[in-house]
Amino acid sequence: MMTQATKISLENAKHNKLFYFVANVVIYRESDGRCLIMKRDEREVAHPGKYAVAGGKLEWDDLPFDRPTRVHDGVMDYENKVEDLLVREAREESGVEIKPKLKYINSVAFIRPDETPVIMVKFAAKYKSGEVALEEGAFTDYAWVNAEEVKQYDCITGIHEEVAETIRLFTEEARVGAY
Repeated sequence: MMTQATKISLENAKHNKLFYFVANVVIYRESDGRCLIMKRDEREVAHPGKYAVAGGKLEWDDLPFDRPTRVHDGVMDYENKVEDLLVREAREESGVEIKPKLKYINSVAFIRPDETPVIMVKFAAKYKSGEVALEEGAFTDYAWVNAEEVKQYDCITGIHEEVAETIRLFTEEARVGAY
């Protein structure tokens, strides 16, 4: 029988199997069919001064030992941690609330300039409420854009396409009444 973990450690992890896990969310506002982009601070390690979307890293503290969703044969499961992460990051970084139901856009693996390997998964979510209030020290500007307007901004590679895909996903969904 497998024993349950009592701490998070990299001691037993294979060194060549480790990545940061990052999730991003394109926030879609139904009222005008636009998505939120935000300009990253010039001091950011990756993509300084470029327009991006809300997101963040999953951290060990996001997996509290006293609150797993379930435990099976010593394995602790934590459901909806990506959704929780993106709801929190949207609120912290942009000041707005999103609906927690996410739509998958795509994923990318990359290596940051500081040599840190990252797996990033990108989602779309609907705006729920709130006024944009940028996280101080992280972002310096923002815009609500449609698929054409986003092209006027110096965005991280892929953001233009992700905004267009988010708009497509939600307008298609509205046509068929699925959401």
